[in-house]
Amino acid sequence: MKFLFSLFLLIPLGGPALVLLASLVSSQHRWADILVQFAAPALVGAVILLITYLLLRQRLNQLIALVVAAGLAFVAWPQWAPEGGRPAPEAPVIRVYSANVWIQNSDVEAMRRSIEAADPDVIMLIEMGPATRGQVDTLLAGYPYRSEPADQGDVLNRAIIAARFPITEFGRRPDGLHAVMVRGETPLGPMNFIITHLTRPWPFEAQEGQIHQVDSLTARVTPLTEPVVIAGDFNSVTTGRIGQMIRSDMDLNAAPGWPGTWPSALPGPARITIDQVYVTRDLAVRDRQLGQSTGSDHMPVITEIGLAPVETEAAVP
Repeated sequence: MKFLFSLFLLIPLGGPALVLLASLVSSQHRWADILVQFAAPALVGAVILLITYLLLRQRLNQLIALVVAAGLAFVAWPQWAPEGGRPAPEAPVIRVYSANVWIQNSDVEAMRRSIEAADPDVIMLIEMGPATRGQVDTLLAGYPYRSEPADQGDVLNRAIIAARFPITEFGRRPDGLHAVMVRGETPLGPMNFIITHLTRPWPFEAQEGQIHQVDSLTARVTPLTEPVVIAGDFNSVTTGRIGQMIRSDMDLNAAPGWPGTWPSALPGPARITIDQVYVTRDLAVRDRQLGQSTGSDHMPVITEIGLAPVETEAAVP
């Protein structure tokens, strides 16, 4: 009876174990990829179960839960601390504030407080609802250089970029990708900034929707010769199928992803980091943190970005 009771207690661990298996097999199949997105909350669940088994003195269950939790920490770590250099401590940086402010969010005061607390050089917003779009001057006070609010026929993809330095918008195309692209004259030199919002993964949208959008994004980014910062709601963690595709196809580094950004109602460790910041390899991320809540179901991301250290060739003897 004791053994059957122990087996019964293992049932809740099946979910985290399935997420771990999907992450380890590195399958590009849509179902496995959806499971990979949940490594962070699965880890939290495995830890809670481990503590429960400790309290219940279920030794075998403790060992199994420990293995699952350790495995999930292993697969989630690259999301939280991806590879990529950092600028020198004394090097100048710019601060970028990026956020999905949520189409139904009307709390412009909370958005403004969040922006003021972050004190960014560049603001990149997606999912601007009617309340947000009606108070752009209030929301972006102190940021005189702005793109035109993008309205591409889908209210979820209305976006804007604002900065303290001059920017010039370019790159809108009828290619299925919702994005705003600007070139800025920054303290680090000329740079390109892109805010985008990828569709949700299958089965909620067409299976290949995200892949086609990444192809379109790659076609836009590849010709650019100056440093590029890409931010937005990618509906994918950096280690998922889409995150891997973005990093490899455009040769980008990802900003760290701890703590998670969505849904904002959950504690940070239980959230999924689908709101990303990617940079070309001539840039480096010095710091990444979350901003104050804007009233959205996504948390805003604040990233400090500088030029990557220049690698000098070793002297030939």
